[in-house]
Amino acid sequence: MVYAELLLLFVIAYLIGSIPTALIVGQYFYHKDVRKFGSGNIGTTNAYRVLGPKAGTVVLILDVLKGTLGASLPLMAGFSDRHLVLLIGLGAVLGHSFSIYIHFHGGKSVAASAGLLLAYNPQFFLLAALIFGTIVFLSSMVSMASTLGAFLILLLSLIYHDWILTTIIAAVAAFLIFRHRSNFKRIFSGTENLVPFGLVYWYKRNKGQ
Repeated sequence: MVYAELLLLFVIAYLIGSIPTALIVGQYFYHKDVRKFGSGNIGTTNAYRVLGPKAGTVVLILDVLKGTLGASLPLMAGFSDRHLVLLIGLGAVLGHSFSIYIHFHGGKSVAASAGLLLAYNPQFFLLAALIFGTIVFLSSMVSMASTLGAFLILLLSLIYHDWILTTIIAAVAAFLIFRHRSNFKRIFSGTENLVPFGLVYWYKRNKGQ
C-alpha cells in the first residue's frame, strides 16, 4: 500500500514537472511559441532570450516551484522520511525534460532540480544558487554554470554526510551533463550563446568595439 502511494506521488510529481511553463507564458502572454525561436528549448534560458527578462524571471520562478512542489508531495501526504523528498522530486525533474504534454520533449531541468534542493534543504539550495550565479557571472554561460556547477554542488554535498543526498545529486548531475552535451560542442568551438552580462560577455563586447 505504501509503495503504491509513493508511486502515485511520483507520477503526480512527474505531471507537475511536465507543465511547460515557458510555452504557456510565451503563447498566452506574448503570442510566441518559444520552441520556434532561439534554441527551441522550453527552459528558462531560452525564455529569457525569446520573451525577455521579465517573462524569463517568471518562468524561472515557476520552474523552480514545480520542482519544489513535486518534491514536497511526500511531506504533504504525511510521510516523515525527508529523503522521500529527493526520490519523489526526481519525478518533477524528469517531467520537465520529458513532458507528457508536449510529446515528451522539454527543458534541461536545471531549475526543477534547484526546486528539489529547495524542498529538501533551503540552506543547501542557497549555497548551490551562489555557486551557479558565480559561474554564470564568470563565464557568461548558463550551460557552463549548469554542468560545472552540478559537479561542484556534488562535491559540496559531501560535507553534509548524507549519502542519499549525494547519490541523488550525482544522478541529477549526470543527467544534466547528458542533457547539455550539445552545449559542450559549442563551448569548445567558442560558439556557445552568452547571457548579456558577466565577465566573458563584457570582455567580448569591449574587444569588438
